[in-house]
Amino acid sequence: MFQASDGAPVSGPDVSGTGSGFADPVIDSQDAFRGCVAALATPGAVVRIRTGLLPVPPFGPAATALLLALLDQDTRLWLSPGASAGSAAASLKFHTGCSLAAVPGEADFAFVAGVEELPPLESFGADAQDYPERSATVLLQVPELAERGWKLTGPGIRCESGLAVPALGVGFVEQWERNRARFPRGIDLYLVCGEQVCGLPRTTRIEL
Repeated sequence: MFQASDGAPVSGPDVSGTGSGFADPVIDSQDAFRGCVAALATPGAVVRIRTGLLPVPPFGPAATALLLALLDQDTRLWLSPGASAGSAAASLKFHTGCSLAAVPGEADFAFVAGVEELPPLESFGADAQDYPERSATVLLQVPELAERGWKLTGPGIRCESGLAVPALGVGFVEQWERNRARFPRGIDLYLVCGEQVCGLPRTTRIEL
C-alpha cells in the first residue's frame, strides 16, 4: 500500500498477474544470457537453464528466462496467438519494458507458443543485406527435444550433431533450408522445452 499526502492509504498497481522476475536481476539475467549464447554457439546441444522462475503460462521456464534476458525497452516482440492474450503479454511488458509488434515482420524477437502457431519463417524480418544482425530471433516452444533424429552441420559443430524435434516435420526442414540460403540474412531460432533450450543459428544445415 502507498500513502497519500493526507496519510490515507492508496492502493498501488495490481501486479498479481505479472509472474515473478529474476530473484537477482543481475546474476540471473547473466546466467540466462550465457545459456542462450552457449546454445546458439553449439547448434544441436541442449542447454538447461535453471532460474527458479515462476513463469506465466504459456511461457515455460527457459522461454521466460531467455525473454527476460534478451528483451528491453528498445525491442519489439511478436507473440503468437496462444501467448498474446491474458496476462502473458502484460508480464513481459512489465518486467522488460518491451513493445509488442502487430505482425511477425515488424518484430526483433518473437515467441511462438507451439508448433501449430508457427507462421512461415519467411514472414519474420530478415532485414537488409547490409544489416543482417538486425534479423529477427524466434523462440519456438516445443513439447520435446531429443539427441537423435536430424543431422546438423555447420559452424560451431565438429563434424556433425544430432537433434530430434518430433513435433517438427519435413515442412519445417524445407523452410529452414530456405532460411539458411538467405545467409547472411535469415532468422536465428531457439527451441525451448521446459528448462531446456537448443539454438539453431541461420548457418546450420538440417538433414533428415
